[in-house]
Amino acid sequence: MVLPSRTPDLEVLDLLASVAELGSLGAAARRHAISQPAASMRITALERRLNLRLLDRGRTGSVLTDAGQTVVDLGRPVLSAALELADGIAALHSAARPSLRVVASTTIADHRIPHWLTALRKIHPELAVVLDVANSQQVTAAVRDREAVLGFVEGPHPPTGLGSRILAADELVVVVAPTHPWARRNALTPRELADTPLLWREKGSGTRETVWEALEIHRTPAPPAAELGSAAAILATVRSGAAPAVVSRLIVAHELRATTLREVPLSGSLTLTRKFRAIWHRRTPPTGPAADLVELAARIESGRMRKR
Repeated sequence: MVLPSRTPDLEVLDLLASVAELGSLGAAARRHAISQPAASMRITALERRLNLRLLDRGRTGSVLTDAGQTVVDLGRPVLSAALELADGIAALHSAARPSLRVVASTTIADHRIPHWLTALRKIHPELAVVLDVANSQQVTAAVRDREAVLGFVEGPHPPTGLGSRILAADELVVVVAPTHPWARRNALTPRELADTPLLWREKGSGTRETVWEALEIHRTPAPPAAELGSAAAILATVRSGAAPAVVSRLIVAHELRATTLREVPLSGSLTLTRKFRAIWHRRTPPTGPAADLVELAARIESGRMRKR
């Protein structure tokens, strides 16, 4: 197939259709991000190519001639087909581009994943990473249901039935507002902490599971002062003096340095740490970029621990 020499250029045909739709050459020019003189010149060139007058230009504006309207009507199916062609080509590019779907718990997504993905991008610059954020229980479910190739969770134990690798240990600390009575304490016993209504994350959170299990050794923890769905909400509520909370040192380090919150040391044998883990479906261990991400994360976290 060889197109006739008078076949209109698609971009100027689209510009002419915009004039018909908007009723103004100036409005059409703005839509196409060009000046009005440039738009007029392009349509003049099309008129010469087709040997037809497409616009009536007057002092009050420009309107399509009958021939111009006919060209627009004939051109609309062509423009529609061109859009379908562009969408199809974009889909081919998306299909050809490698991608990796990852789901991570909130603390890891906010404070560790960015470092890991930066390193991954250096060796896989073409890789498109899709990151979803949820609590550890939801991450585990997503990996188990194969909604994601790889997950990152926090908690005391590996999820049952899944493959996993420990990447780092995360320290949890008790924090209070500077005006709270505990802010002046040199140490807090595990039983005092267990007996006190705390600000807790929602059920399914790795932080909640870790703290509850550690306190339950000493006694059943008191009912929550409140259950909040994000670390930011917990920190804001602690700052108000409402109640203490146990949170990752990662998310509260800045507040401790700024003294907007105070850390309360723990006495006795109570250890509040949890593990950051990569998890995957046992039948499909990570390969390619997914395996590289796990290895890079482990390497970065190992280096971070050595620097402490």
